[in-house]
Amino acid sequence: MPPICFTINGQPHTVDTLPPTTTLLQYLRLAPGLTGTKEGCAEGDCGACTVALRDGDRWRSVNACLIPLPALQGLTLVTVEGLAAGDVLHPAQSAMAADGGSQCGYCTPGFVMSLFEACYREDLDEQWRRDDQICGNLCRCTGYRPIREALDLVAGCRPADQFTAQLGTPDGSRSVAYTHGEHTFLQPTTLPALWQAFAEHPEHRIISGATDLGLEITKQGRTWPCLISLSALPLATYTTDGKTISIGATLTLADLEARSEVDLPPLARMLRYFASRQIKHRGTLGGNLCNASPIGDIAPILLALDASVVLLSADCERRLSLEDFFLDYRKTALEPGEILGRIEIPAIRPGQRISAYKVSKRREMDISSVAAGMSVTLDEAGVVTDIRLAYGGMAATTKRAAHAEAALMGHPWTEEAVEAAAERLAADFTPMSDHRGSAWYRETVAANLLRGFFEETKDTALPDLPLHPSGTVLGGAR
Repeated sequence: MPPICFTINGQPHTVDTLPPTTTLLQYLRLAPGLTGTKEGCAEGDCGACTVALRDGDRWRSVNACLIPLPALQGLTLVTVEGLAAGDVLHPAQSAMAADGGSQCGYCTPGFVMSLFEACYREDLDEQWRRDDQICGNLCRCTGYRPIREALDLVAGCRPADQFTAQLGTPDGSRSVAYTHGEHTFLQPTTLPALWQAFAEHPEHRIISGATDLGLEITKQGRTWPCLISLSALPLATYTTDGKTISIGATLTLADLEARSEVDLPPLARMLRYFASRQIKHRGTLGGNLCNASPIGDIAPILLALDASVVLLSADCERRLSLEDFFLDYRKTALEPGEILGRIEIPAIRPGQRISAYKVSKRREMDISSVAAGMSVTLDEAGVVTDIRLAYGGMAATTKRAAHAEAALMGHPWTEEAVEAAAERLAADFTPMSDHRGSAWYRETVAANLLRGFFEETKDTALPDLPLHPSGTVLGGAR
């Protein structure tokens, strides 16, 4: 059985005696005794467990509590213990100390690691981007002002140190075939190897970034006979020919957000408040869609954009509209032996007006009560020639509002027509009541989002979100 091999703070680590569902956080605190990395929520919300992974020419902050250890094969990571060079602190550490950014200290290592990533980023040129850099870290005693000041001090400084020198260094082999007892973890690097793994292990569970499956490990203590990771497959792609944008299923949400700011600003608008940087560095577009959650934030805007999915198997490739991909609550059209390979989206057309919305109880790091993606295309006379209104949180799956769409199709894009369509939403959805919102609340919000979409797109086809939005109608900005 080949061991798992990776590097922490410049030192090689080999693992061959731990279950494959051991998380990176558990390993750090127990085996090498790197206890600076803390456990807070064990679900990726608090940021106390933040470490940094090298991703090509970038350092990426990630949640150690959600990463199964075998997924680190061939990778290089840094914890807070590895930052200082002898008695000389790293700029991220110095800034936190100088600005008084730490009190009890429990959250401090996680903040420092998020600031560490910020040191080597070159795109933190706007305040919202710097706020986003630390939105996945919680502090309950110091307050954010001194921490934000420390971030502003080091963002983009890119010191001439060992960590800059390491950027661009090739990773080791990502291939994994690890077994411990009755449990196996496979991470193939080619599609033929994936199909072989499927054939040899029919009772498997597929993972990618593990930001969702990781919760089943940390909160439920789940194990599986075989986990097959898609992370090392050549599917993290993004291409466009001017007519269609093709997005590989394993592209991380952070990379998708950056790329879509130019080509698909409504998608970037939703991704801004989708999750923290740590989650978006591991979570993937394919993983989000295959979870088929009715409150998944990305599906509504992709439905509004008329996206299709391309499903791959050993025998063939087939294409479905995203609308047909979702069959029922957390059920998709994937057949045994198939994976979601890529998502294809038509380029935005002239006359098309699109926006995305997320309504939640908090601004950052929260699950939607209602999410929506909306698209309307007008002719030169201002008459609706195409309309797609998609909602999450209103049914067992993300679903289009067929009755409301019919009420608008062929009519002028006016407040009166929109008001009539809003009244038709009651025929499209019968939402449930839960702790995120009552059925009445969801119905009211859904109608108000349609009204808000009209107000936003009267004069602007692709509306931006203000830098500091007030209220809970969220989605992001270009």
